[in-house]
Amino acid sequence: MRRAVTAVFGRRAVLRWVHLILGGALLMPYWLLGTVLLSPLFDGPGLFAAPVAMQFGAYAFALPLVAVTALFPLARPMSVAVARALCGVRGEELADGPARGRDARARTAGWLVLHVGLGGLVSGATLALPPFALAMLVLPFSERLRNSELSRFWGVDAPWVHWAGVPGGLLMLAALAAVAAGAGALLAACAPRLLGPSPADRLAAAERRAEELAVRNRLARELHDSVGHALSAVTLQAGAARRLLDSDAPDDREFVREALTAIEETTRRTVGELDHVLGLLRHGDDEASSGELPGPGLEALAALAKGAGAAASVTWAGDLERVPRTVSREAYRIVQEGLTNAARYAGGAPVKAHLTLEEEELEITMENPLSGRPAPVRPGGGRGLRGVAERARLLGGSSAAGPVDGVWRLTARLPLGGARTGGARPGGAR
Repeated sequence: MRRAVTAVFGRRAVLRWVHLILGGALLMPYWLLGTVLLSPLFDGPGLFAAPVAMQFGAYAFALPLVAVTALFPLARPMSVAVARALCGVRGEELADGPARGRDARARTAGWLVLHVGLGGLVSGATLALPPFALAMLVLPFSERLRNSELSRFWGVDAPWVHWAGVPGGLLMLAALAAVAAGAGALLAACAPRLLGPSPADRLAAAERRAEELAVRNRLARELHDSVGHALSAVTLQAGAARRLLDSDAPDDREFVREALTAIEETTRRTVGELDHVLGLLRHGDDEASSGELPGPGLEALAALAKGAGAAASVTWAGDLERVPRTVSREAYRIVQEGLTNAARYAGGAPVKAHLTLEEEELEITMENPLSGRPAPVRPGGGRGLRGVAERARLLGGSSAAGPVDGVWRLTARLPLGGARTGGARPGGAR
């Protein structure tokens, strides 16, 4: 019993009733137009006192006009917004954006006709029945009403008829609420089918999610490569300086000074890159997805090798100035990641990186002796090699990593045509 009362008079039923009344309000302009056009066919005392046949004729005339309204782009977004707020339909079951395609427009037209058609009937009943039911409720207590035409509505003017108006009025109000609740439930049941996403909407949503994931992965790679390399390099430099100070060897202030300088330069450069990536996260992904991310390129190879420690050496063959900016950035990040992995796993062994520029391709080769135990730089696993593979693949290239003849070798081939614009000028001596 309680569930039945809640279904008819609960908050959700009331909101759906309001939704239906809004549909009736939307019907009014179309209904008035139909009434004006059909009025020459009927004789009546006035527009609002027209015969019932004319009123229902105008109602039938208005519904096709409502269907035409669904062709406007804002028809579905507005209907979806109202249905989510008032019908109690879960948001993910409804589509976002204008209707695309004939099927989506047809379903939107069906929804508008259903909403406005039911809303017009329920609104009319809401306006007409409550005053009549209220009069029936007070009929036994009002001599004026008993002497009016209302007392003879049933064709019998007797006291028991007057008192029968009390339960009759209550039943009218309950029936009106039940009809409104049923019509609202029908709208809620039809909303996912008529306003739900079409295959084109689902495809567009999947593409948007793929783009968002691509941008997020891109920003994650930037954070991993810049911050991860900086922390690894700083840890190695600080550890070397601490071991020197704690040893009994003669004090080598110059080495400590160089280590602290490398730490300072690395952290300063990384803080700038971190600020930029965090700025993209704060202001949205449009900048990250629409163009390339600014950052160091092959011109910073010398500084990169210096910050990685004395065991690292970076050489190149060819004029790196003609490497497009996009390839230059990605190549720098690949070398950076290779140095970071070597710092972790090579245990201080020499690391060699060599870049060879050919006509249409830049080849990167990095080698370091295999070590039996990783250096304690970063606990847990990393995603560096996956990031290297993703960077190479995005440019149409390839990468490979693994042990070869007693050394760990990382290679990457980057086509120069995978870039869009720009150039990079390498700095420092070979």
